[in-house]
Amino acid sequence: MSDVAAVEKLVSKHTELKKEIAKVIIGQEEVIDQILISIFSGGHALLIGVPGLAKTLMVNTISKALGLDFKRIQFTPDLMPSDILGSEILDESRHFKFIKGPVFSNIILADEINRTPPKTQAALLEAMQERAVTVAGHHYKLDLPYFVLATQNPIEQEGTYPLPEAQLDRFMFAIELKYPSFQEEVEVVKSTTSDAKVTINPLFTSQEIIDFQQLIRRIPVADNVVEYAVKMVSKTRPKEDTATDLVKSYIDWGAGPRASQNLILAAKANAAVRGKFSPDMEDVQAVAMGILRHRMIKNYKAEAEGVSIEDIIRSLF
Repeated sequence: MSDVAAVEKLVSKHTELKKEIAKVIIGQEEVIDQILISIFSGGHALLIGVPGLAKTLMVNTISKALGLDFKRIQFTPDLMPSDILGSEILDESRHFKFIKGPVFSNIILADEINRTPPKTQAALLEAMQERAVTVAGHHYKLDLPYFVLATQNPIEQEGTYPLPEAQLDRFMFAIELKYPSFQEEVEVVKSTTSDAKVTINPLFTSQEIIDFQQLIRRIPVADNVVEYAVKMVSKTRPKEDTATDLVKSYIDWGAGPRASQNLILAAKANAAVRGKFSPDMEDVQAVAMGILRHRMIKNYKAEAEGVSIEDIIRSLF
C-alpha cells in the first residue's frame, strides 16, 4: 500500500475509532484526540484530573477499540518495583521461573502515579523509554505497541511523591481533564444509571497500529515547520534572547529538545488523522499545549499573580 493510501485508511479508521469510543465516553473530544495522537506517534501521556472524570473508563474503552491488551496498576505508597515488573519464583522442579508483572501489556494505566515512591516510579521508566524490562540480570522485551497512560490527581498533594522533571519529560503529552458541561453530565448520568450494555468492537490489530506509527514517522515535514517548532521551544527558555516577556517574567525553566521532537511527531500525527500529507504551523500550534504544559516550570511570581501556563504557551504562537 502506498503512503497516500495508508494516510487515507488512517483517516477512515480514526473516524470509526472515535465513533466507537463515543458509545461509552460522552464529550472529552480534545482529550481523546490527544490520547490517540500520542498512541499513533508512539508516545506516552499523563492525564491530570480530579477523581471521577472517567479516566480509567476512557483508557479501558480506547484499548478495547484498538484491540489491545490493557492492564491497570493502582499506585500506592507500599507498591514495590517487583509488583509491577514481575519477579522470579522457585517452581516445583526447583528452577527459577519469571512471573511477568502487569507492565507486560500493550496499554498500561498507571493510576495515580504520584502516590508511589520514586523507586517504583523509576521502575516504570525503563519500560517506557526502552520498551524492555531488566529483572535479575535478564532483559525482557515488551510487546509492541506499548503505551503508558499515567493519571495524576492535582488536588491531594499530601503524602504524594511528585514526578521529577526528568520523568515528566518522558511523557509526550500532559492532558488536562476538565469537568463535563451541564448537558454532557446529564447524558453521563442517564447512560450510567441504566442497565444498557454497550459492546466495543476492536477495530485494529497490533501490527496495524505499529504500521501506522511507522507511517507517521515517514511523513515529510517542511524545514520552515521544523524551525517554527524549534523556535517555539527556544522561546520557553527564560535565558534565551528569543524568550517572550511573559516567559522572562514568569518561567524558571523552559522546555528541552525532547519538546521540539515531540512537537514535530505530534504535528505529523495531527496532520495525518486529518488527511493532510504534511504538517503545517497550525498542526504544531494544535498540539503545543499538551506538549509544553509539563515541560515549563513557573516561578512564585506566576503563582502569586495567577498567571496560567496556558496563557504563557499562547504567547509563544
